[in-house]
Order: sequence, then structure tokens, then C-alpha cells
Amino acid sequence: MDHLWTPWRMTYLQGNSPNPDGCLFCNAAASPETDEALFVLHRGQHAFIILNLYPYNNGHLMIVPFEHTPSIEQLSPETLTEIMTLSQRALATLRHAYEPQGFNLGINVGAAAGAGVPGHVHLHIVPRWAGDTSFMSAIGNTRVVPEWLPQTYQRLRELWPDSGT
Repeated sequence: MDHLWTPWRMTYLQGNSPNPDGCLFCNAAASPETDEALFVLHRGQHAFIILNLYPYNNGHLMIVPFEHTPSIEQLSPETLTEIMTLSQRALATLRHAYEPQGFNLGINVGAAAGAGVPGHVHLHIVPRWAGDTSFMSAIGNTRVVPEWLPQTYQRLRELWPDSGT
């Protein structure tokens, strides 16, 4: 039997945060000098785009408002507009980088709805391909993501429309 090693997921499975001091999104928002290390792809005026450290698929992004709030009803119209505009740009960039056959876009509000960071609302963008939910996901409860996060970051960063910002 072959083994598929995914040791990077153990932190997630054990419920340990890579940023134990405070909100991981607020920490990323406050540290623009570490964008590459934290996989922040883009910073807008009201929100930023970051790679998911525990992706469902290659290119799994999250669009996060700078404001720490648990739900979208507390966000300003300007922030909501920017989140949607950034999602359009993210979809175009992901299409160019990976040629996915579809996407899931979703916001999980509250822990009961599956929010991994229930205090800081964010939009997930997950590229999808026919058959990407295979026996590994269904039976082995393991995703196969064939690219390291630094490679994903570099691929998307090079294709991002304003990669100089």
C-alpha cells in the first residue's frame, strides 16, 4: 500500500492555530511587511486576499475584511462592494492559473455553520474540477493538494493584475 503524507495538516486537525496570539486575520492585516510569509496575495482599501493555510484545493483563497467582525451585516457597503470586486478579480486570476471547471464561493457565519475563525467573517473561493472529490476525500478523509503553498502563492502573485502592490 502506498502512503500519502500530509503532515502539514496535523496543526489543523489538532485545532492548533498558527497564530496563537489573537485573530490570525487581524495579525495578517496588521503585518504588511510579512505578506509573502503569510501568503497575503493582495491588499485593498477595506479587505485583503490570503491563501488558505489548509486548502480544500489548489488556489483556495479567502477574502477578508480588515474589520474584525463575525458577520457580513456589520460590514459597510464599501467593504461589501470591495469583497465582491476582489472576488471577481480572484476568479479571473484563478481561471488563468489553474483552468478550473467551477468554483465554490462561500461565507460560513458562526462556528455552527463551519466557520474556522468565527469572530472574523471571510469569503472562501475554492477552485473545483470534475472528480476532485475522490475516494481520498470520501473514504480517507484526506485531500490531495499537489502543490506547496509557496508555489501557489508565487503562481498567483505573478498573475495578479497589480502584482506590484
